[in-house]
Amino acid sequence: MPSSITPLISWLPKLNAAAIIDILVVAFLIYQLIMVVRGTRAAHVLAGIGVLLVVYGIAAWARLELLRSILATIVPYTALALIVLFQSEIRRTLARIGRRRWLGFGPQIQRRESTEDIMLALGRLAQQKVGALIVLERDMGLRTFIESGVNLNASLSRDLLLSIFHPGGALHDGAVIAQGDRVAAAACFLPLSMNPIIARKLGTRHRAAIGITEDADCLALVVSEETGRISVAAFGELESDVTMQRVEERIARHFAPKRSGERAGPQAPSFQNGGSPDEAPDNAGWKRVGQ
Repeated sequence: MPSSITPLISWLPKLNAAAIIDILVVAFLIYQLIMVVRGTRAAHVLAGIGVLLVVYGIAAWARLELLRSILATIVPYTALALIVLFQSEIRRTLARIGRRRWLGFGPQIQRRESTEDIMLALGRLAQQKVGALIVLERDMGLRTFIESGVNLNASLSRDLLLSIFHPGGALHDGAVIAQGDRVAAAACFLPLSMNPIIARKLGTRHRAAIGITEDADCLALVVSEETGRISVAAFGELESDVTMQRVEERIARHFAPKRSGERAGPQAPSFQNGGSPDEAPDNAGWKRVGQ
């Protein structure tokens, strides 16, 4: 090894596990910062700040005392200026951190906000008797069915759902598939349940809701175009004519964190009109939950 390089190597600090972790964390934070400001006006602001730093370095190297003193006077106010200029980006970054899974709290908050928008949309659709089918993805991916529709990847909101299911719209027919707080796709084609009893008594939307929940662990919400009644499908079973409160309960229960040793699946039978299973009509197979 050349003698000129040896002093340089000896001057460099030795890497240990803590140093490597430190470098990786800083690199991750820098990457997240770049992802936040990319494509926004903040990127141009940061570029301007970089130019000022370069000018300050040149002024210090060339001993331009007046220019250096002016720039040095501005530096103490830079932190406050950055907070004011980047307030929207900072707010968005903190919201992104809050949506991540930190000890299981992030997804619950995210699901609660999405549920509120879904409930508002369902209430309006049911009131106006507008047919709709919304599928909420859980653990099993629905990529095959997402690719059959129109890709959106948009933030889930009440107004978006109402726009999609507006009668006569291009995306009205078919199902909406939601992944967390995002609408993955609309106008999706879903498999129909081949149960012969169900086929005689239900329409296409309800059969599709049952069919998709037979193949995956998702939850399907249906609004009847004829009656405006809301139905909920899960694990191949359909609960018909449910109240808004019941829909919210089903969503909360379906996406509740699983306890250790607990297997997610259909719940105990629940009948619409009370009574015992012996008193259930012939079509109870599709009106009760989790038989």
